[in-house]
Amino acid sequence: MKRIAVMPNDAKDKGLSVTKRLVDFLSDKAEVFMEDIYNGIADGVKYLPSDKICSAADFAVVLGGDGTILRRASECAKRSVPVLGVNLGRIGFMTEIEPSEMETSLESFLNDNYRIEKRMMIKASIVSNGETRVEFHALNDVVVTKTVGANLIRIELSSGGEEVNAYNADGLIIATPTGSTGYSISAGGPVVDPRMRLVVATPICAHMLAVRSAVLSSDKTIKIRIDESVGAPEAVVTADGDVRGSISAADEIIITESGYDFELIKISDQSFYDTLIKKLS
Repeated sequence: MKRIAVMPNDAKDKGLSVTKRLVDFLSDKAEVFMEDIYNGIADGVKYLPSDKICSAADFAVVLGGDGTILRRASECAKRSVPVLGVNLGRIGFMTEIEPSEMETSLESFLNDNYRIEKRMMIKASIVSNGETRVEFHALNDVVVTKTVGANLIRIELSSGGEEVNAYNADGLIIATPTGSTGYSISAGGPVVDPRMRLVVATPICAHMLAVRSAVLSSDKTIKIRIDESVGAPEAVVTADGDVRGSISAADEIIITESGYDFELIKISDQSFYDTLIKKLS
């Protein structure tokens, strides 16, 4: 019997109606775990503190949009818990199951008719005076942007100790293949097969006549610095949409491939490119 952590998004699933339907379906087919804030949602569920739920489960079902999966990605990846996504959002590149087909897809999953697709993640550190201030992992992207109301910033980018470029821009996106269809594509970055292992550096609103995205090897260390001689001397750092800190001209961001892979459960045979055309046409 599979041990499954059910992870809803209250804002996407109003009244938790889809979550209750899911839990009822799984009640006699799997061992179900939920965070203790949902205590009482259904009989037969084991409720645990939020920091224990991934340790107890072998799989996770996340209900929401791609953003909901991104918020759960690091904790699941660190414990090698594959994730199956139920799409309650708008686009849903990773949350491929629609509520209307949820029970049918879950039946296939319970009968082991699925595959696991591994997605690379990146690890980023904000370093000040040679010491790491904060370290975090991202499935989609790490983004450096100017502070609100500030002038553009000059961002110096290097890979493997070699200078790649310096951008006069509002910011810079370092995206994984999974993140290539997120913020990066909106800034003009290329679409990348999510099973590849590389990173894409794409400037945001660059004030330059000629600028292109740079595709970089994931096995080389990437460094980002702010040049205080041009534009604003400070910037904000986000990972998968969440603010992680700020940097000044004295700091640097160091990005490497993470030691964790995010494991995405796939039920259908629809290819990434079929999904891309369907979602973004």
